[in-house]
Amino acid sequence: MTSRTPRDSRLRLVRPRRQPLAAAVRVARWADATLSPGNDTAAGDGKGTLSDATARRAADDLGLTVRQVRADWDTARLAGLVEVHGDTARPGWRLRAWDRDDTAVLRGWVALFDAWSLVHPAPDSLEAAAVAEAVEAMPQLLSFLQLMADPVPAAQLLDLLDQRVTELRTDRCEIPFGPQPEPVPPQDTPLLPLLDWALRGLAAVGALTYADGHATLTPLGSWAVWVKLEQICVAAQSPAGNIEQSAEDMLRGCARLRPNAARAEYRAWLAARDVGTAITELLDGARGEDALLRGLAFEALRVVGAPAEPEVRRAAEDPHLRPYALLWLAEYEGADPEDVHTVLTREEATWLWVDTAAAVADHGEAPLLVRHLESAVQPTVPALIAEVRAVGHPRTVQVLVALAAAHPDPALAKAVRRAAFQVHTGGA
Repeated sequence: MTSRTPRDSRLRLVRPRRQPLAAAVRVARWADATLSPGNDTAAGDGKGTLSDATARRAADDLGLTVRQVRADWDTARLAGLVEVHGDTARPGWRLRAWDRDDTAVLRGWVALFDAWSLVHPAPDSLEAAAVAEAVEAMPQLLSFLQLMADPVPAAQLLDLLDQRVTELRTDRCEIPFGPQPEPVPPQDTPLLPLLDWALRGLAAVGALTYADGHATLTPLGSWAVWVKLEQICVAAQSPAGNIEQSAEDMLRGCARLRPNAARAEYRAWLAARDVGTAITELLDGARGEDALLRGLAFEALRVVGAPAEPEVRRAAEDPHLRPYALLWLAEYEGADPEDVHTVLTREEATWLWVDTAAAVADHGEAPLLVRHLESAVQPTVPALIAEVRAVGHPRTVQVLVALAAAHPDPALAKAVRRAAFQVHTGGA
């Protein structure tokens, strides 16, 4: 018997997920089309909650109740259709790509699947610590449901939950040093209400069906479990062990790797993170002073693919990132690799040449910097120097000094050194 993988099942699963998220998409699109940036649409709680006035306006425009609008807006936030930044919310890449990219639909649902305990909050009667244990235990129960592939009695799942909670409590057990007072036995929360809440929450996001005392994974739920297992496997294959590092440290760790090994490291690092957070971290690293990290960050963003497109387009407005972003977008849109550099203006190409030279000067060897001269678009060194001076890169002086020190031709080295001095002193 052959088993289906997430990729085999993707197309079969897209349609069932578009419909349950249709209401959230509608509210998100209403906000995108109706609300202008900077207005008073948020409640000011730092969570992107709609203000009362905005919720009422949306309800009137869409023919819904305020309660429905708020519920759909919450779903849109959890599914990544809108992204919250402080007190502002803006359309996420999934909303932009919703009609043309099935991946956006499935990723949106997986994000909602991950947030099932927020979609269906635990009742106040359940202790917070017990709720946290149940949430932590659910991946094992979901894996069991997938293996069974048939309805599973709640009683059997209750036994499994009991075992998993016991394991979690044992793992957390710490023996303090020195004499201690007699421990007070904890008041155990009954597990049946916890299991009932968890199964109903997972049913609310379409991961399973729960009726007549039995739970069954839906095809989407089974697919989501596959996705999570695949992410764990990819993350475990981190060749250089940078998976726990920040984006900047991970990129530094990849600097000496061969391209294939670096891409494997990027995939492992990305698999362990929310894609939106990872994109933000990579672009923050690209905005730093180290030009090498700038280039590596965009290599990692190539591994991210479609989810990075909106943020890369915004990055193209930053002069320091613009050449990298334009090349990324050209490749993403299918430009011929031999022609991709034609999307850059002469000034942008020159800026990129200086930035790359800065990375070589900081991290490479002198012969490599000399060879970098051959990649310049200018036909002669004097023309290159003139345009490099005009482009105003902050590392121009350091690059020219390093090039002068590395070049074996004394006359050329002297001319480059003179140019570096003139840039430094502001002379002609």
